[in-house]
Amino acid sequence: MNLILRPVAAEFSKILTTRMWWILALVLFGYIALLAGGLAALFGGIDSGAISSDSVNTGGGGSLAGLGSLPPLIYSFAASVGYVFPVLLGALASTGEFRHQTLTPTFLATPRRARVLGAKTIALFVVGAAFGVVALAASVGVGALVFNGFGIDPLLADSATWALIGRTVVAMALWAVIGVGLGVLVPSQVASIVIVLAFTQFVEPLLRFASSFTQVTADVGKFLPGAASDALVGASFFTLASPGGAVLASWQGGLVLLAYGLLATGFGYLVSWKRDVT
Repeated sequence: MNLILRPVAAEFSKILTTRMWWILALVLFGYIALLAGGLAALFGGIDSGAISSDSVNTGGGGSLAGLGSLPPLIYSFAASVGYVFPVLLGALASTGEFRHQTLTPTFLATPRRARVLGAKTIALFVVGAAFGVVALAASVGVGALVFNGFGIDPLLADSATWALIGRTVVAMALWAVIGVGLGVLVPSQVASIVIVLAFTQFVEPLLRFASSFTQVTADVGKFLPGAASDALVGASFFTLASPGGAVLASWQGGLVLLAYGLLATGFGYLVSWKRDVT
């Protein structure tokens, strides 16, 4: 048991002794709180009548019926928007090993490189889940307070809401694993950061939008990482943008997201993790 617990403990030490994890966590909380609180106030105000529908363009004569239940959509921001943060943390944790040349002493202490990579993946999975809790504290905490202020039931007593919360934590944990795999596959820290930001903020949203035009492309688009994550969580504003689009089942989305993480980590192990680092 110590053969895996000690490397995992070492990986936690590497992560927690740097400032990057709590800086990302603070930015994550503030970003999601601002977004969730702002949209909860907007939609809650329209739904309750506090904000005139004539003053905003709802695209449906002032009705929000097409959005369905508002609380799950607001709560889902934790993963549908906040997922970039665990990806970045995972990528930085991996690329930092190459940049600061800490792999050499790590491999001297634990010669089995696959064990080291497995320990890093486990550690980041746990930290990614913790990031999910931080993001949910922002989206659920702030969103529920705002909904209460407008007299809208935040659905916190609903078991479906807590199921969504649990799935969100799992999704954020899996995104951190994907980040680890990307960092191992692309050891350059700058390149990894650029890839993460470019793909999550520009490339995939465009691909998801383009894939919604035909059934054939929609069947392909549902396997994109973000689409799989939204399917796992079970709610997302992105899914509403293409109401007729194909969507994976929750468990299928989780398996697809896990597959991305394992494939990236596996290829990274073969491409860069096994090479000479001295």
